[in-house]
Amino acid sequence: MTDNRISRRLLTVTGQVQGVGFRPFVYKTALKHNLSGTVLNSPEGVLIELQGSEDALNGFDQSFKNDLPRLAHIVSLEKKNLEVVEGEEQFCILASTAGEGHCVLISPDVATCPDCFADMNDPQNRRYEYPFTNCTNCGPRYTITKSIPYDRPVTSMACFELCDDCRTEYENPLDRRFHAQPNACADCGPKVWLTDNEGNDLAGPETALRELAKLLTEGKVAGVKGLGGFHLVCDASNPDAVRTLRERKNRPDKPLAVMVPDVEEARKLADLTANDIELLEGLQRPIVLAPKGDNYSLAPEIAPDTGFIGLMVPYTPLHQVLLKYFAAMNDSGLPSALVMTSGNMSSAPICIGNREALKRLPHIVDVFLFHNRDILIRVDDSVARSVPEFSGEPESRTVFMRRARGYTPAPVFLAQNGPCVLGTGPELKNTLCLTKGDQAFSSQHIGDMQNLETANFWKEIRQHLQSILKVKPELIVHDLHPDYLTTGFAEEISQTEGLETTALQHHYAHIHAVLAENKHQGPALGLALDGTGLGEDRTIWGGECLLVDNEKLEHKRLARFTHLRLPGGETAVREPWRIARAAAKDLGLDADLVHVPNQFRSGLKMFDQVLEKNINCPPTSSCGRLFDAVSAMLGLCHAISYEGQPAIILEKIQDMNEHRAYDCPLDQTAEPYEIRTCELFKQAFTDFQNGISPAIISRRFHRGLILGLADCAEQIADQTGIKTVGLSGGVMQNLTIAVELPIELQKHGLTPLVHRYLPPNDGCISLGQAVYGQLLLNNR
Repeated sequence: MTDNRISRRLLTVTGQVQGVGFRPFVYKTALKHNLSGTVLNSPEGVLIELQGSEDALNGFDQSFKNDLPRLAHIVSLEKKNLEVVEGEEQFCILASTAGEGHCVLISPDVATCPDCFADMNDPQNRRYEYPFTNCTNCGPRYTITKSIPYDRPVTSMACFELCDDCRTEYENPLDRRFHAQPNACADCGPKVWLTDNEGNDLAGPETALRELAKLLTEGKVAGVKGLGGFHLVCDASNPDAVRTLRERKNRPDKPLAVMVPDVEEARKLADLTANDIELLEGLQRPIVLAPKGDNYSLAPEIAPDTGFIGLMVPYTPLHQVLLKYFAAMNDSGLPSALVMTSGNMSSAPICIGNREALKRLPHIVDVFLFHNRDILIRVDDSVARSVPEFSGEPESRTVFMRRARGYTPAPVFLAQNGPCVLGTGPELKNTLCLTKGDQAFSSQHIGDMQNLETANFWKEIRQHLQSILKVKPELIVHDLHPDYLTTGFAEEISQTEGLETTALQHHYAHIHAVLAENKHQGPALGLALDGTGLGEDRTIWGGECLLVDNEKLEHKRLARFTHLRLPGGETAVREPWRIARAAAKDLGLDADLVHVPNQFRSGLKMFDQVLEKNINCPPTSSCGRLFDAVSAMLGLCHAISYEGQPAIILEKIQDMNEHRAYDCPLDQTAEPYEIRTCELFKQAFTDFQNGISPAIISRRFHRGLILGLADCAEQIADQTGIKTVGLSGGVMQNLTIAVELPIELQKHGLTPLVHRYLPPNDGCISLGQAVYGQLLLNNR
């Protein structure tokens, strides 16, 4: 039975609904169902007024539910009846309105869609090989946006006047480029050009990418301006080019990411899961860590310490054209793959400006590919890997190593509502986080807070996120460590803006973060496994079993790893042979069996005296330092060139056919309980002394640690009645631990919770801080 009664409704839609083709979708859907009315972007969200028969309105609702644009994400939808407007016949798109307190999410930058790639590959299309092609379904968002509402005048495209053809597309609601804010073509949009490393022009827009591809085949190193910053680029199959890049950047061993033209090329290099392919071809297109395949044939220098390779496929038109030319010119018979690593030096932020790159990178690169679309917000590539799912649902889950491009500033949705809180983040792998209602907005990866440039980057992002979210924090939560730059930032903001601050211990923040991601409310056990975090007792923590109750806001350290000593403090982290020798001496083992590099042997007598007198040998319960000690003891890594190197090498060599595990008992007479990880080291040492291969020792060590952690959690669960266990910390990026520990906890009758939206490393700390602060304010 038809219902022809005329009604009018107001729909208020919040979420990721601006700059994603949402208004033209509403327009076309309204026309399809013969509805009149209006749609506009506003601070409250997208406001839609619809007028027509009840049947037509119901038809709109059905289409609205089933046919949303690919980038749209609705957080809330409110409906309200309005008075009918007499004589209204058309449906119109109205101009956006600005204001405070908006409920709109900025879309992250999105990989080029298939339609735009098709335009670029069509010689008859006016955007053939144009390196800035985009539409409402793809392209830059966050990196070019100053403020909300997301309209062209508040982006870095404001200075590019649309040509007649582009304006026609931009103003036509039925065109997929309607209000695509970065819309442009070769006649009116941004352009690329090639220079030498002093800035002298080598090629203009028509030939720059082709000439760059040619130089890359000849072994040159390039600085290429992309979406969120510069990449350092060279031929990944050319060992000389890769070595040159490593020497110039002073990055001797850390793995380098590689871009290939498509997934088919990626398959030639790595064994890809269905989840890997989905990540490589999806909207975000992060760097995906995948096992090297049998036919892997890139330069050995790409990833010497690991059996994995970091792969990505083009996510911008510029990259797509460059890889297309490079593949066409590559007659070596080797894979068409380009190293794409961050355009920076050591721990400095990625370069985003042309002048900045010319100043900071000329000693690394031979040539620069510049363009004139300004990058307003610097964003590194995200890094992720697929891990087998332990819950038995999907085939595999995604674990982030770094969350940035493609994902920021998408929020983590929380179990509770609350006021705005700023979490300042940690010292290493820093992010910051702001809460807004029931959403937490974690920033992109900012980096290690060890220089002025990164400190300024942190301040830029804090101001930018507060601006686009239209929020002001009521509380700032920082780390317990008094000397962290982020602790200083909290104090500085408190003094200048009159905001309250509070501290949260590093590992409690880890567990708060994983509980928040899983919307767990109430008490939980937490296994926090990482390298360093100042504890409540002023020692260095990092291998902890914690009680965290996010309703009562109670925290307690229940168990810890056996203390290791760090002779020389931070120097021991850089030279793990020190930790191994100290552990051997402390356990009454023959410390001379621990290999010491030749350059350090002359100072061994003094070193041993320092150990004996316990001078500058701080104790730590760190899980990361335990991995370092075992790796160094086995002769795998005596001095590091990047964080986590000893553990990466130790994991790589495992003999997965070995089924024995070392014993790792729990001493319940200690306060807190002691997870006797010293026994793991002792058994590994004895096996090594007896000629057992490092591959077998590594496997026994990994299995022993996993079983010891699961046994500890089970015993404490039996005592407390708490069966939920949150897993967090950088060690959870170890694939063996990430896969096997949750499974082992399940076998012990426990419910493991893992990170699904943020990295388990220190990139999640700011979320834990911000959520804790919000809970603190809610409980007052």
